[in-house]
This record gives sequence, C-alpha cells and structure tokens, in this order.
Amino acid sequence: MKAIPYNNNFLDKIGIPSHLFWGYLGVMIFMMGDGLEQGWLSPYLVHHGLTLQQSATLFTCYGITIAVSSWFSGVLVDMLGTKRTMLTGLILYIIGTIGFVGIGITKLSFLTMLPTYMLRGFGYPLFSYAFLVWIAYRTPQKKLGSAVGWFWFVFTGGINVLGAYYSSWAIKHLGHINTLWSALIWVILGAIFALVINRDKLERKTSHQGTAQFKELLNGLTIIKKEPKVGIAGIVRIINQAAQYAFPVFIPTYLESYNISTEVWLHLWATIFISNIAFNLFFGFIGDKFGWRNTVMWFGGVGCGVFTLMFYYAPQFVGGNFWIILIIGILWGGCIAGYVPLSALVPSLVKDEKGAAMSILNLGAGLCVFVGPAIVALFINVVGNTGIIWILAILYFISAFLTKFVTLPNNAKTVEISEEDVAHLTH
Repeated sequence: MKAIPYNNNFLDKIGIPSHLFWGYLGVMIFMMGDGLEQGWLSPYLVHHGLTLQQSATLFTCYGITIAVSSWFSGVLVDMLGTKRTMLTGLILYIIGTIGFVGIGITKLSFLTMLPTYMLRGFGYPLFSYAFLVWIAYRTPQKKLGSAVGWFWFVFTGGINVLGAYYSSWAIKHLGHINTLWSALIWVILGAIFALVINRDKLERKTSHQGTAQFKELLNGLTIIKKEPKVGIAGIVRIINQAAQYAFPVFIPTYLESYNISTEVWLHLWATIFISNIAFNLFFGFIGDKFGWRNTVMWFGGVGCGVFTLMFYYAPQFVGGNFWIILIIGILWGGCIAGYVPLSALVPSLVKDEKGAAMSILNLGAGLCVFVGPAIVALFINVVGNTGIIWILAILYFISAFLTKFVTLPNNAKTVEISEEDVAHLTH
C-alpha cells in the first residue's frame, strides 16, 4: 500500500491528494445525509413524548455501535480493502434507516427505535473512517497533516454544516419524517462519488483467512500494549468531540429558556461548524508547523475547556443575544478542530501497523458519540445542566494533560521522511 507523491496541480498544492478528490467529495455528501437529524432529533423526540433521559439513552446506544464500527474500520480496511469496507457501511446505514424511520419514528416506538438506530450507527464509521485510513496509507507523511485536515473539513462540513442547513430547509418544506427519508438519497449519492467515480486503489498485499483474520482484528487492541502512546491518544480522541455529541441532547432545551428556538439553534449550530471546518484546515497546516502535539494540547484541550464553559454561561449574562453566543460558539468550534493533528500523529507513532493504530483513533472518534450522550443520560438528573458542562470542561483539560505524553521519537514536532521511507513504512 504505497503513498502517492504529490503532483504540482492545484489540489495537491492546497493539501488535497488529487488522486483521492472524488472520495473527499463523496464523504462530504454521505455525511450530509447522515448528519441531517443531529441537531433536531432529540428535541423532536422529547416534544413527541420521550423523556430527555430516553433521548439521551437512544443516542448513547447509537454511540456504542458507532464506537464498535469505528474500531473495526481501520482493521477491516487491512482485511477487506477500503471499497468493500465502505460499501458495507452504506448497506448497514440503509437497512438501519428503513427500520428506524419506517417503523420506529413513524410509530414513536422507543423499543423499535433503539435497535434500528443502533444498526444505522454502524454505517458512517465504516464508510468515512475507512476512507481516512485510505488517506493515511496513500498520502506522503510530510503532507499528512494537511490531508487529514481536509478530511475533517469535508466530514464536519457534511455532518454539521450542510446537514444542519439542509434540514432547517427540509423540515419546513418536507416535514420531519420525509427529511429523515431524504437522507438515503444523499448517502447513496456520496457513495457513488467515493466508490465509483473515485478510481484510486488501495491494494492489499495479503489475504487474511480464518484465525489470521481474527488476529488482525485483535491488532486494533493489542497495538495499545505494543505502543501505549496510541492508547493515550485514543482517550484524547474520545474527549475531543464529547461535548459536540452531548450538546445537541440538552443544549437546545436549555437555550429555549432564553428564547432561542430549535430553528435558530440549527442555524447557530451550523454556523459554528462552518468555522470548525475552516479551522480544520488551519490546524492541519498549523500542526505541520507548530507541532502536532503542541497544537492538540494547547488549542484543542485548553481551548475547548475554556470555551465550553463560556458557551454555556454566556446566555445567563447576555440572554438570547444570538451574536455574542455565536461568536463564543465559533471559538469553541474552532478549538475542537485543534485536535485534527491527532490523525497525523497517531499513525506516525508506529512503523508498520498503521491500520491498527488508526483503528484505535477511529474507536476514540466513535466512543465520543457514545460518551457525550452517556454523560447526559447518567448525570443530568443528578447535577443538572451546569454539572454536565463542568464535567465536559474538566475532561478537556485532562486531555491537554494526557497529550503531553504522546511524543514522537526524539520528541520531534512532526515527522519528515523521504518518499522512499514513506513507501517502506506504508507497505
């Protein structure tokens, strides 16, 4: 599995691997379909009879399957290849959506929603995170920070920006149920770009069978014993987006008490993540210059901790002032992007087992979808909204401390190696 040297065209100059461009576009469109309900599903369910704790439980269980799927994603690429892994994700997403929307939501059956939404959760990690592993294998090491920055640009742009803006329009014109059904159109369109129009190939050198496949799958966990820094980075990755997935569960109802409606919240949320996708690129480049670990530690951990607190407390001082809350939200969203260099740092910690190392990072990315709502479900009735915010902020400060120990050989800021070495390391 060989990295492709960059050419001198426009895409390569701005940090997008030109041979993977259609894959990037496909991921953005796929995630737009996947994320269109993220900002409004919880308040919708609560307004139709579910308790806030039931809603949080639904998203927590959904996060469990995302976590499992995220762990499998990197190793399954080594076992099955990228396109088969991504196709599997698409199929599971479609089946889960049919059950969740067609039966669970239309009948408002919580017992049906739970397993079908969980099945749906297997979809996007196998699709999108498998493509992230594809990037890690096929991008020169010295350009990897920028390449993964662009990945998070399209990922976040799809799930948090295009999905939110589209749903704010679609809910008015199509209704909630039809908006959920329309997700299938977008994910299939995204898959066509990523799997059909995208002609790049990530060839596997070996075919694992029987016990060898099981051993390969376990590498996604045993890599932690071989290289403990990968495990620490996985914990940091969990904390990275914990608040991002906790906020939609309880913040919309919190903001309603300050006269900020769900529709306004969706615009607020989408605009915050417009800044986030811009900062994804910014911190991709900054990480390559300032140092991957330094960027994650200071901009990611410390920055997120500070602005998580400010985002919550701002309405208590300025009421429903949209612009002040938006500015603080933009800074919070920008600091979430400060963790982007983890996707370059982690595969650089190991010499050969990059798929396994990326599986731990992807597992962390999946677990944050579980951990965020789980914190709300477990503690909302005990410590209230304020307590939840402080738990999230403290976790961010802990992540900054942990990142101090995720060091490259010789305490290097980044890794710069020759194309020959890249080819050797990525075989």
